[in-house]
Amino acid sequence: MLEHFCECYSDLSGPILCPVLGSIIPLFIPNSRIRPIRLIGLCASLITFLYSPVPRIQFDPSTAKSQFVESLRWLPYENINLDLGIDGISLFFVILTTFLIPICILVGWSGMRSYGKEYITASLIREFLMIAVFCMLDLLLFYVLPESVLIPMFIIIGVWGSRQRKIKAAYQFFLYTLLGSVFMLLAILLILLQTGTTDLQISLTTEFSERRQIFLWIASFASFAVKVPMVPVHIWLPEAHVEAPTAGSVILAGIPSKLGTHGFLRFSIPMFPEATLCSTPFIYTPSAIAIIYTSLTTSRQIDLKKIIAYSSVAHMNLVTIGMFSPNIQGIGGSIPPMLSHGLVPSALFLCVGVLYDRHKTRLVRYYGGLVSTMPNLSTISFSSTLANMSSPGTSSFIGEFPISVGAFQRNSLVATLAALGMILGAAYSLWLYNRVVSGNLKPDFLHKFSDPNGREVSIFLPFIVGVVRMGVHPKVFPDRMHTSVSNLVQHGKFNL
Repeated sequence: MLEHFCECYSDLSGPILCPVLGSIIPLFIPNSRIRPIRLIGLCASLITFLYSPVPRIQFDPSTAKSQFVESLRWLPYENINLDLGIDGISLFFVILTTFLIPICILVGWSGMRSYGKEYITASLIREFLMIAVFCMLDLLLFYVLPESVLIPMFIIIGVWGSRQRKIKAAYQFFLYTLLGSVFMLLAILLILLQTGTTDLQISLTTEFSERRQIFLWIASFASFAVKVPMVPVHIWLPEAHVEAPTAGSVILAGIPSKLGTHGFLRFSIPMFPEATLCSTPFIYTPSAIAIIYTSLTTSRQIDLKKIIAYSSVAHMNLVTIGMFSPNIQGIGGSIPPMLSHGLVPSALFLCVGVLYDRHKTRLVRYYGGLVSTMPNLSTISFSSTLANMSSPGTSSFIGEFPISVGAFQRNSLVATLAALGMILGAAYSLWLYNRVVSGNLKPDFLHKFSDPNGREVSIFLPFIVGVVRMGVHPKVFPDRMHTSVSNLVQHGKFNL
C-alpha cells in the first residue's frame, strides 16, 4: 500500500499537491501568529522546489512522448480525464515555477504585514495552478487552469498593490486575459465535437481540415497572444507591473507570460501546422514592429518598473518570432529565452523593489550616483543589465542568437529588425544603468542610503547563479529538449 502511494505521488503529483497542502495548513492558524504561517509557506515552497528536479533526473531525453503520465477519471461520461505528463519542453517551466515561488515568499517576508496568511495562501495556490498547467494533457483543464491563475494574481495586485490605481490595474489584467480566452473555449468545444474527447495526445493525432485549422488557430491565438503579451494587446502588462508589489512583479514577469508561449508550443503549432505556416507573416509583422516600438517606448518612460515592463514585452515578441520560424533553430532557440525571461526581468524588478523600499519612489529623475552609496546593489544591477542586453555568457544570449539564425532562414528582413531591436535593447539598458548608478547623487530627493541586507542578497544570488549557469554551460537544455523540439518540427512537416 505504501509503495503504491509513493509510486503514484513521487513524480508529478508530489510537486503539484505539496503547495495545496501548504496553502491549507495556514488557514487553521490565527492571524496573530504570522511567523509560523510564513515558515510553513516557505517550507512548502522549498519542498516543492527540491521535489521538482526529480523528474529531470529520471527524465528520458531520447523520447518525445510525455513521461511520468498520471491519469484520473474526472468526467467519464464526457470522456474528460485529468491527465498529467511532461516532455522536454514543459520540464523546465515546472522547475522555473518552483524556483520563483520561494523567492516571492521571501520578498514579501517583511513587507506583507497585512493579510499575511492570505498572501501565503494565494502564493501557494498560484504555484499549484501554474505547475498543473505545464503538466496538463487535457484540453479543457488546459483552458481552465490558466484562467484560474488569474484569481490569485488579481488578489495580489488588488490587495497588496502599491498605489491608488491598483484596483484598476487588477481589473485590467483580469479582463484582458479572461476575455481573450473565451475564443479558446469555443475552439476546445469544437475539437470535442470532432474527436469526442479533450485528450491532448489524441487531438494531436487528429487531422483537421484546412478551414477548420485556420478557425481554431485564430481562436487559440486570441487567447495566447494576450498572455504573452503581443502588441497591441500588451497594455495590461505595464500597468499591472507598476501597481503590483515587488513579489507580484517577480512572478508576473516570470510565469504568466510563459502560459501564452507554452500554449503556442503545446497547442497551436503542433495541432494546426498548416494554419501555422499560413499565419507566419501575420505573426512576424506585429512581432517585428513590437520589438522596435516597445524598445523605443522604453526609452521614453520615467518609471523604473514601466521601463522593465516594456523591455519585457520586446523580449517576449522576439520569442514569438522564434516560435513561428518553422525550423528547429527558431523553435528550439525560443525556449531558453523564455526561461531566461523568468530570471532577468525578475532580478531587475527586485532591484527596483530594493530602491522603492528605501526611497518610496520609482521615478528615474530622482536617482543618480548610487554606485558610491549602494555598491553591492550597483554590482547586482550591472550583472542583470548585462543579461537584459543579451551579452555573451548570459542566459539571454544562448537563445536569442539561434532565434536570429532561424528567423533569417525564413525572412531576412524580420531577422534584421529583430537584431535592430536587440541593439536598441542594449542601448536603453545601458542608458538606464548609467542614469541610476552613475553621475551625481541627488540628496535633495534621496536621504536614506543602505545596501541590500543579508536576506535581500540571498534572494539575488540564485538569479545571478542561474543567469551565469545558463549562459556559460547551456548544454543541459538542448540535451533535454532536442527530441521534443525535433518531434514538434517533424509533426508540423516543417523544414529542419
